[in-house]
Amino acid sequence: MWDDLKQAIGDFWQDRYKRKRTIIIAVFAVIFLSMVFSVYLRLRPAPTCTDGIKNQNETGIDCGGVCPDKCEKITAENLVSQESGFVESGAVNKYDLYSRVSNPNNIFGSDNFQYEFRLKDAEGNVIATKQGAGYILPGESKYIIESNIETDKIPNSVEFSITGQSWVEFTGYFEKPQLKVVNKQYNPINSGVGFSEVIGLLKNESPYDFSLIKLEIILKNSDEKVIALNSTEMRTVKSGENRDFRSLWLNRFPGEVMDFEVQAEVDIFDEESFIKKNFESGSSQQTDYR
Repeated sequence: MWDDLKQAIGDFWQDRYKRKRTIIIAVFAVIFLSMVFSVYLRLRPAPTCTDGIKNQNETGIDCGGVCPDKCEKITAENLVSQESGFVESGAVNKYDLYSRVSNPNNIFGSDNFQYEFRLKDAEGNVIATKQGAGYILPGESKYIIESNIETDKIPNSVEFSITGQSWVEFTGYFEKPQLKVVNKQYNPINSGVGFSEVIGLLKNESPYDFSLIKLEIILKNSDEKVIALNSTEMRTVKSGENRDFRSLWLNRFPGEVMDFEVQAEVDIFDEESFIKKNFESGSSQQTDYR
């Protein structure tokens, strides 16, 4: 019994010693860290308007607030519609509408702009409308097309307007998807199904595999006026792949085809457009496409 009491007393003093030692070490650690922090506060350089850091009450890096230089505000110019029109789609009382839209900004693209077509009769009355959304890269010019818009009235003109737009700033090195259309031909068909066709070869020279590539085909007469439209899609186009395409018109259209354009595009703002996730965006407002 006496031995057990001695053991209990010894354990008590040993535990007390350990706790005391732990407390002393903690106190010294706090004192040491406080001294280091105090030295840092005394020796660290004071914030300035040339230190490359957004501090003090600056509104940007080294500008605004207490800094004399005002922060440069970069604003994006609005998208521009260069031409709009309509053509017969081939179905009764249905029309294809188009507008060529240009982006005057070199570092801003729009991942989502909203638009509206208004089809009008000869008196200026709106006889059909169509809303939609699109995307456009910096400095790009492209056709926006809406197909098979129905109206039982005779159209005379089309009015196109941008109703909303959001911008993405492209930082660093930017390169458009390298999609090339070669060996393209327009062929009238004298027999069989269809009236005419456009054929060609799409080359994906980008280092990315794309899940979906859209092709818009625009036929023009000698005055460069659009006289017919068509579109087709290609799915799962791998990097370095060449793919034949064929777009067929089942109806006759007025005018003689003297020129045509094939617009190949992929939505790089949508990560699902990439089979392999090679695209990374820093935020909803900045994109670095390499």
